Amino acid sequence: MAFNTEICKGLSDREVVTKAKQTVDYFACLVVKYEKRLLAYICTISATQCSHAEDVLQDAFVKIWKNLHAYDASLKFENWIFRIVHNETINHIRKQHSHGKGESVPMDDTIQQIASNEDETYNVEEPLLELERALPKIKMEHREVLVLKFFENKSYEEISDILKIPEGTVATRINRAKKELKQWVKNPIHIS
Repeated sequence: MAFNTEICKGLSDREVVTKAKQTVDYFACLVVKYEKRLLAYICTISATQCSHAEDVLQDAFVKIWKNLHAYDASLKFENWIFRIVHNETINHIRKQHSHGKGESVPMDDTIQQIASNEDETYNVEEPLLELERALPKIKMEHREVLVLKFFENKSYEEISDILKIPEGTVATRINRAKKELKQWVKNPIHIS
């Protein structure tokens, strides 16, 4: 039987989760809703080619399904699944680096504009590609907060919830990430 997206219309995430616990077809509503965003998130924070992103996402969706019964409805569902996807991505990166697989990506001058912008609400829509190419050059802890803040438009509170770090640490990491981008622009480091 083919999945009918009509069953998803008008339902909140919490309603879909409740129904998915009873009927697996409703879990597909969550997959359809979040698949593209989560895939983009994986590609962006992993800072490598996206060839394994679909595998990571599939593993994450399996974990989400297996742990759906443990979802606490007092939490925002989107943050909960981002945390699971984030953890799966980090696990994949650790495995990849333990096998010596790393890539370098060139950086464009447009990143200097992003790095020098002190306003945390800076709109990065135009130079997104340049930012994506620069992200592999900065520390993972800095990359992940930038991706959540500027690509996913998450608040400090939401980032804190996803990464399980205090909001003050989120602010510090965003500030340090901007400084790291500035430093990288001034003194390019070629990592192969």
